[in-house]
Amino acid sequence: MNEDSLVLSLLQEGQYEEAFSKMVEAFSEKLYWHVRSIVLDHDDADDVVQETFLKAWKALPTFRADSGIYTWLYRIATNEALSFLRRKKENVSLDGEGGVYTLAGSDGVDGKKAVTLLERAIGTLPSRQRAVFSLRHFDEMTYECMAAVLGASVGALKASYHFAEEKVKRFIISHSD
Repeated sequence: MNEDSLVLSLLQEGQYEEAFSKMVEAFSEKLYWHVRSIVLDHDDADDVVQETFLKAWKALPTFRADSGIYTWLYRIATNEALSFLRRKKENVSLDGEGGVYTLAGSDGVDGKKAVTLLERAIGTLPSRQRAVFSLRHFDEMTYECMAAVLGASVGALKASYHFAEEKVKRFIISHSD
């Protein structure tokens, strides 16, 4: 089912629950990895994605289809992840296990250490900068799309990304062996 037919199904009575199930199936994994890049912890990401779909379920009757479903869900997920981080009010602890991010390994570079260092650097960013950095760097989202998702100006997002990128670089340089 493509996004347009999913929107039509969501807006028609009697198809609401089935369409919602298909929406969850279609977007769960993408939203999980997006949220995970912000909150960093697997269990926290699962909780945030679940909250995202609960909010989406409650808000579906007011969905106007001004934007695509994925953009709408992405906005909800991003806001939920940022709210989660604000509620948590502590630095995310990183154990270096698994790693969401992939870095190309080269001779003399320990990939697991590089991933851990990058995760630690991202974990030091304020929640808004962490979201912008993750959306731009890992999801390769355009600033225009980010503006739609985050409800911010392109200029503000470019500035946030620049500051986040500089902080990450400084952290990595100062914490490299």
